[in-house]
Amino acid sequence: MSENRYGEKREESETGMKLQNCETQESENKIQESTNEQIKDMGQVVLNSNSRKHKVELLTIIGEVEGHESSPSHSKTTKYEHVLPKLAIIEDDEEIEGLLILLNTVGGDVEAGLAIAEMIASLSIPTVSLVLGGGHSIGVPMAVSADYSFAVPSATMVIHPVRSNGMFIGVTQTYRNMEKIQDRITTFISEHSKASQKRLEELMLDTSQLVKDVGTMLEGKEAVKEGLIDEVGGIKEALAKLYEMIEKEC
Repeated sequence: MSENRYGEKREESETGMKLQNCETQESENKIQESTNEQIKDMGQVVLNSNSRKHKVELLTIIGEVEGHESSPSHSKTTKYEHVLPKLAIIEDDEEIEGLLILLNTVGGDVEAGLAIAEMIASLSIPTVSLVLGGGHSIGVPMAVSADYSFAVPSATMVIHPVRSNGMFIGVTQTYRNMEKIQDRITTFISEHSKASQKRLEELMLDTSQLVKDVGTMLEGKEAVKEGLIDEVGGIKEALAKLYEMIEKEC
């Protein structure tokens, strides 16, 4: 009888372990599915598998920065109504130690871009940005809003005057208003980079570079030389710098 009871207990124990393993596997699958869905929908994920055990939030800003009006359905966009709440969650989450921003954007809505840039600049945790394909137009303030910025050698950043879509009233007040918008952008960039406001305005009004526009296109090394970006580098350098900044905070 004792052998039978022992055998029954052993069988129950093995069954319990199998059920526990199945539940654990199911839970891990759900977490992975949730992570994949988050990457697919918003390009956001938590990086926490590094040897230093730092918990870093990854934020991607790609395509066109969408503002109050929706872009065409076939366009790649970053929606500010998704990014702003996410940045608020990051600030509120005590476990998140740093933020890495990947940029490959053509620019977009000025108000939305500045709102994102101001939110990034006001975060209390260390932040690092990395410009990959491009950080054009309103992407420039977002790139410099981080505590430290990188650009890969092949990245480009276009600086140009403010444009207006839709109806345009050709009166003095309209031009003054556009000057004020442009001043807000150049002021923000100069305050969060090594580039002066005067130099930014010179780059904006250059007529010798862009075929269909006024402005300047800067490649990775040129952006560093002009003081917009801190350093030329890739993902390895960006993460290493972020870890270094996190460890200094501890």
